[in-house]
This record gives sequence, structure tokens and C-alpha cells, in this order.
Amino acid sequence: MTALSNIRIVELSGGVAGEYCGKLLSDFGAEVIKVEPPQGSPVRALPPFAGNDRGPDASALFAYLNTNKRSIVLDLESDGGRDALARLVARADVVIDDHAPGWLETVGINPDMVGASHPGLTLCTITPYGRTNAKADVPAEDLTLFHAGGWGYHTPGGVDPAKPPLKGAGRFIVSYEAGMEAALCVSAALFDQHRSGHGRVIDISKQRVMASRLDYVLAQMLVGDMDVTEARGAFDLGGPASIMPCADGFVYLWLSDTRMWWAMHDLMGKPDWMLEFPEDWLQKGCTPERVALSRQYFTQWLKTQNKHEVAAEGQKRGIMVVPINTAPDLMDSPQYQFRQFFTELDHPVVGSASYPTVPYRFSATPAVLAAPAPSLGQHSKAILDSVTQGAAQ
Repeated sequence: MTALSNIRIVELSGGVAGEYCGKLLSDFGAEVIKVEPPQGSPVRALPPFAGNDRGPDASALFAYLNTNKRSIVLDLESDGGRDALARLVARADVVIDDHAPGWLETVGINPDMVGASHPGLTLCTITPYGRTNAKADVPAEDLTLFHAGGWGYHTPGGVDPAKPPLKGAGRFIVSYEAGMEAALCVSAALFDQHRSGHGRVIDISKQRVMASRLDYVLAQMLVGDMDVTEARGAFDLGGPASIMPCADGFVYLWLSDTRMWWAMHDLMGKPDWMLEFPEDWLQKGCTPERVALSRQYFTQWLKTQNKHEVAAEGQKRGIMVVPINTAPDLMDSPQYQFRQFFTELDHPVVGSASYPTVPYRFSATPAVLAAPAPSLGQHSKAILDSVTQGAAQ
């Protein structure tokens, strides 16, 4: 028994957000039927690829996002394709879509009429600004939504505010955040659906998801504790908060109060230069000059330290210092190994690889990566035969 056994999901997604949402649910046991156009999901064309292969099954990104799913090819521009989709939807508990607003109507699904036509169905749409927002039709990609959601304030922080902001981490941070939000909302809706028998329409706005992830500074602006400002420096942390080099990489260090200051003093062997700073300077005398001077000294010392060792020792003392991990660091992480975060899975084209599992672990019904991503249309015949027989009955 898995967490989502006997849940049937029709995934119409053609992007990372919807496919990640479907993956999180399929890895917990839901039957996710991925409906693809004849040319395949656009994600199949995104790198990295397995070797020199550029075929529809060679994308490592697609392989990651579509574990445990079943693939069916439908030409939704044809009457036959739309009829087959209607039969699939009639048997589904959930439909996931991340196309532009208005696309669902072209394939025969009207979000405003779902409650009447399919009262037990939960429909989840993921769009840049929300399906009914005034900006619903404005074109947007993860890069623009990253900044529209306020995260340009953080990229990077603690630097000359006259410099342009960066794009943020990774290619699809917005899509991943929106996909996870959608999966959580779908799970909550399924819980209510089980009790009431009624579904609902979930309207996920990528921009709003990113805005909801902003830190306490936005909350302080909203409640009036801080002036509302577009100045990027408003989100910068005071004190010596920075990424600093070590002997074998980098750590992020943040000192915010007197206790951390003196804990750092002990960790570094009680250097005399720290005694020259006022006792409570981090709270009451945090000047740019003191911040710059302390960072200079910290950098000199950290360059002689191992990033994992200094982070472990610092955390024992209550210091906010963490290593900047590389991909090999993550694979070797004792915590990730203990939590069995990576699962070995063999894909017919991509090959054998270690896949990250879901971002949360259930004790009784853990996620299981049982099957690799499907080839294009791998399950078309079996699924179409099933829905045709069901319709005949």
C-alpha cells in the first residue's frame, strides 16, 4: 500500500512544473497517465541528453521528471483524440495541466464547468500569473517570473545595488517550486475529496508561489514594520553574512548576534582582533566598515579550513555556517545516505543512474521509484483499450 494507491491522474502538462507535480504524486503511488502529443512532451527535447542521442527518450531531465508514469499519445487537435481524452478524464480523480490559460478549453475541458460536468474531479492548473489573473495572457518564463516574484532582490545579496540582479539558481527553480506547491494542493484536495466526494479547481500562479517563498522582510513590509521599497538592499542581512572560500570550496557564514560572535571567537582560537569590536556591535553598531573588516579576517582564516569540518564544528556551537555542496558532496552526504534520498534506477536509453527521490519522507508509505520514465506512447494501446472497453460497458 502506498500513500496514493488507487488515485488516477491524467497529466496534460508540457513543462517542468506540471511534470514535477505529476512526478511527486506518481512516486507516492498514484497512477499518472501522461498524455503527450505525437511529437512528445516539449521536455523530451530539453538537455542534458544521454550521449549523442537526441531522440524523444534520451532527455535526462524528462527521465527524472516522469518516473513511474504511463505515456499515451493523443492528437488533441483531432476529434478522436479529444474523445479519448474525455473518456480518460471521466475516469480520473485529478487532471494536471500547465499550458497557457485557454488551452484546456480547446481540448474540451472548461475549468469553469468542471464542478457541474465532473463533480468528483480535481483540476489543477499551473500558469505564470494564475488562470483568471488580469495578467493571465502575458507571456512569461521562469526567468521573468523569478524576478516578478521578488527574488531579484536576493540575486545576489550584499553587493553593489547598482549592479544588475542575476537569474537565480538552476534553470527551473520557479517551475519546481510551483510543481511542489501544486502537488501539495492536490494532496490536500484529495483528502477532502475522499470525505466529501467533491473535487475542486486549483489555480496555481507561479508568480504568487515565488512571492510566498520570500523571507521575513516581505512580511515586515506587509504588516508595516518596514517601509515598502524597491531597493534591493532592503533584503540584505546585516552583519558578516556572505559566501566565503575555504581550502576545499566555500561556506556560507552568517553571524547575527553577540552569542554567535563569541562562539566564532572560540572556534577560531580566540583571535585578538575580535576583542577590538564592541560587545554588541552586531545589534547596535553594525556599520559597513565593521562588516567589511570582519569579513576580511574571517576569509583569511576560513581559507585554511575544510568546509565540512568547519561547518560541523561551527554548528555544534550554534553558528550559522554551512558548506556550499557540489554534486559529489550531495551524493556522499551522510544525511542523504541515511535517508536513502537517492535511488538507483535503470532507464533503457539514459542508462543506470542515481535519482533524487521526493523532498519529504513518509515512514509508513514512503515514495518508491519503481519504474523509469516511459518511452513516448509506451502505454497507448493498453490505456486506449481499457477506456474503450469501459465506455462500451
